[in-house]
Amino acid sequence: MSKSSWSPAELKRVRIEGGLLGERQRMILRRSIDQQYQQCKSTGRIDALKLQWKSGSDLPKPHEFWDSDIGKWIESAAYALMIEPNAELERRVDEVADLLEGAQQPDGYLNSHFSAVAPEKRFTNLRDQHELYCAGHLIEAAVAYFQATGKRKILDVLCRYVDCIDSTFGTEPGMKNGYDGHEEIELALIKLWKTTGDVKHLKLAKHFIDARGKQPHFFTQEAISRGDDPKKMWGGGYEYYQAHLPVREQSTVEGHSVRALYLFAGVADVAAATGDKPLLKACRRIFKNLTGRRMYITGGVGSTRHGERFTYDFDLPNESAYAETCASIALVFFAQRMMNIDRDGKYADAMETALYNGVLSGISLDGEKYFYANYLATDPKWHRLEGGYPAERQGWFGCACCPPNLARLIASIGMYVYSTGEDEIAVNLYANASATFELKGNRITLEQRTDYPWDETVRIKLSVAELKSFTLHLRIPGWCRKYKLKINGKKTNAKRFVKNGYASIIRTWRDGDRIELTLAMPPTRVYADPRVRHNTGRAAITRGPIVYCLEQSDNRAHLNAIVLPEKSKLRVNYESRLLGGVTTIRAKAAREKFNKGDKLYQERRPQTVGQSIKAIPYYAWANRGEGEMIVWIREG
Repeated sequence: MSKSSWSPAELKRVRIEGGLLGERQRMILRRSIDQQYQQCKSTGRIDALKLQWKSGSDLPKPHEFWDSDIGKWIESAAYALMIEPNAELERRVDEVADLLEGAQQPDGYLNSHFSAVAPEKRFTNLRDQHELYCAGHLIEAAVAYFQATGKRKILDVLCRYVDCIDSTFGTEPGMKNGYDGHEEIELALIKLWKTTGDVKHLKLAKHFIDARGKQPHFFTQEAISRGDDPKKMWGGGYEYYQAHLPVREQSTVEGHSVRALYLFAGVADVAAATGDKPLLKACRRIFKNLTGRRMYITGGVGSTRHGERFTYDFDLPNESAYAETCASIALVFFAQRMMNIDRDGKYADAMETALYNGVLSGISLDGEKYFYANYLATDPKWHRLEGGYPAERQGWFGCACCPPNLARLIASIGMYVYSTGEDEIAVNLYANASATFELKGNRITLEQRTDYPWDETVRIKLSVAELKSFTLHLRIPGWCRKYKLKINGKKTNAKRFVKNGYASIIRTWRDGDRIELTLAMPPTRVYADPRVRHNTGRAAITRGPIVYCLEQSDNRAHLNAIVLPEKSKLRVNYESRLLGGVTTIRAKAAREKFNKGDKLYQERRPQTVGQSIKAIPYYAWANRGEGEMIVWIREG
């Protein structure tokens, strides 16, 4: 990796000690991981690794992507173990490790579906069957569990599987010059390379990226070889799989949203590891197109459930939004990597937006129910008829990618709060978080104390073993227009330190030095580009990184009848007993009166009556029963 890049902080060295992120992480550790284990057990996912299924059996038939759910659960459990010891949790993972070892084939191959159901079809339909996707999640699990416990069983099993994959895919005669239809293995192989030091893992990741989209097209050749019509493919075309062009030539984010952002997270990793400038340029183009034309205000991505995919620029419907939870998680992965490569706060802005809104909305406040799709407007009656995912969270899904994905991200959130360089520390997210770093042999501890995102002030205390000169980068969020900085109680002109979204302070730090950063976060109206036809004449309300919404619970039904006057003042109020403790925003608004009698249409504008409205954080909606919700409010 380039010396100019940052690296994520080691999770073992970070403690989230309260506040919103701390509460969400504690919920994952204390409730969600156990609930997800029980679901994986009761649905047959874990026992599928025993390879006991036979045709006609009463046992659940192993699905093509069940192994990925197990991998994400193991990964989240590993992160939990890095934070706090849990003998029972470790025992459960060790039991699954034994099953993984037992399910491995003599040549190293490992997949519960193909080994039990269709062994003759191994690696014959990479386009649709998720084999390498499952492998990628198991690889990430193996790396995380080894880092958490030092135990090598899962790591050794997956290294043997990667050897099998490596002997199958490549450009040499007799090998498959191809790649998976659902990207994920690319970024997993980079983690494996960093753990083992074996350069063949890096080379394999690069191969999967280099081969994608080239002619003659791998998916065409693969379909012909198995006797299928290559023109008949899920999603309608190669762009669905990000295989319409070689990666270095892609300029717009296309196709299945999760696949696309997993791919470009892996591309960013490979670009950083190899210094491949064309790959890095492609990442920058994709990120610009994504955040400038195809991302919801919540950090949600992928605007239609038909193919779970991107559509076209500025097409961001609200009531039919897809915005899969996994896609927001993948955006966090991609943005974090770009942030650490380019050292630019615009990536951290996207990461934070997705985290606090598109990601946290995917899980209930009790940690046991989940959203697959994250709508920006709901009418439960419409959603029931429309046939998509319901407008209330579910305990599990047949395709259960989102629950363990949420668990592994939130459990590992400490790695996103801080980054480090050769002689520098970056604070990317603000939270009650303590962390210890080693810079050239000198131990440095940072203690953040804040009630962010509800409070504007962040206080940081430094502990250093000896006088130490290094750079401390404090992120100044893109949403913040006014900020103040004090060092040891003395006001400092922060603007002279700010570049690329960070206040970069170079000084000799002393033990006990204190920093106070105040980020003004007034409630703000935000307007969409007029080309987003769905939001014409509407405004969204934000405060700091939090996007707000109106819910029926607070504002009565028929939320689209509410009109927010342009000059109506937005008032902030913290409510400790509401939704786990949230800051709400109130305003005076108007509600249009309904037509009298059975008159569906009339020749005059509806009359209005005054109404006080209350907006809650978007991530907390749908925790008080079924009802309407809107993010974009009519303005007049």
